[in-house]
Amino acid sequence: MHVNGAETHGYQQQQRGHVLLIAGDRATHRRRPQLTPSANLAALATVPTPMLLGSGVPTDLVHLDGVHDPNSVLLRLRAAVAAPGPVLLYLSGRLTTDRRRRELHLALTGTTPGTVRYSALPWAWLRTALCTRPAGTTAVFVDLAADRHAWTRLQEQPDTFSERLPICGVVTPPGLAGSDGVSPYTRHLVEQLRQQPVRPGNGHLHAATVAVAALPPGTLVVPQTGQLAPGPEPAAPQADARHLLAQVRQRRAARPDEPAPSVPRAAAPPTHRTAGQGPEDSPRPAPARPGSPPAVSTAVLPQPAVETDPRPVVWQAAQEGRHHEAAAMAAAWEQSAMRRHGPNSAEAIHWAEIRADLARIAENYPLATRLWIAAARSRLAHQEPDAPELLAAAQGAHYCWQHVTDATAARNLGPDLIALLRQLPALDPRHVPTAQRRLDSLNSAPAPPAD
Repeated sequence: MHVNGAETHGYQQQQRGHVLLIAGDRATHRRRPQLTPSANLAALATVPTPMLLGSGVPTDLVHLDGVHDPNSVLLRLRAAVAAPGPVLLYLSGRLTTDRRRRELHLALTGTTPGTVRYSALPWAWLRTALCTRPAGTTAVFVDLAADRHAWTRLQEQPDTFSERLPICGVVTPPGLAGSDGVSPYTRHLVEQLRQQPVRPGNGHLHAATVAVAALPPGTLVVPQTGQLAPGPEPAAPQADARHLLAQVRQRRAARPDEPAPSVPRAAAPPTHRTAGQGPEDSPRPAPARPGSPPAVSTAVLPQPAVETDPRPVVWQAAQEGRHHEAAAMAAAWEQSAMRRHGPNSAEAIHWAEIRADLARIAENYPLATRLWIAAARSRLAHQEPDAPELLAAAQGAHYCWQHVTDATAARNLGPDLIALLRQLPALDPRHVPTAQRRLDSLNSAPAPPAD
């Protein structure tokens, strides 16, 4: 059928899409910023709209930043939902609950604990607005930080957040300090969109972002449940990890002459002291020289059945230089462990440490340092400061930091590393002064000349 210009213009108008970016109130911890939604929106604004939406149809792009009235947000939300073409919503900010019914809300600018019901956006409004959208035409990305009341609600009833929503993204737990800049998930989401010649599907985009974002242990990662283009029903998160593992095994089966890889060594899960056990009863690692690779504990998680243990396959991918694939598998299994055993479980921390070691193998030392520091902090929250696994994680962080060649990255990571080392009196006492000398040297070095 011949389509003239007028018909083409009419078709484009009929298929017009909509992108709505919403910045709620920023989250803080001890007066330090944990999440800065305005910075996240500014970063997303640099991405071309067709790449952001995944469609070349004419698209309306709306930014909502600094809004105080939830009804104003609702009006914009309804306008987006009414678009005949594909729709993408992005929300960033502080997740909280109201005092009366403990329902989830996105805090807006000026929201206080006593005014949540009147000044925050009820999460149920989002679900109600999107229920009229045709399946497969809507995507919701979130980068949120939960306060302690919302986090408790998410732990008790996780389905209240993602039920009947085509949502993917992350929710950071309370008590973690961030920065005034773009948060890790959104920063890497933007990088993925800019690096890809063709926009990947929402599921692949989300998985690739999580794999490289160095999210703090305990972060709730919401798997995508819908795509802009209609497609088959997505598998469960654990099934996604197993499917990826099966694909790698098929490639291995095509090369039967290659030897099977050995299981990568990782620190042991937390061991909690029983009543009456003192520090002198706990095994201590041999002192490690600062800046040298940590002596990794040979104790690992209880070994699953050989045919289901993913670690040899992850290790082989890393050894063969397929670092992105190895990181994606490890991130998927970490999320599976978090859902099955809890965000601060021994299994989840174990996979966080595997991700850190994979980053070291890939020579991504800034990422490896951040992951080791995050894993050590998770252990420190549940273990004694002289636990061998905790000391090994701190040594791993220091070793990787010593190999960070970018001065700016090293300066940014140095204070967090030194703060961690100072909390571990059982660690070799040379670690703190060694790290402090390097940080002082970095801070006193002249800034590079401007181009």
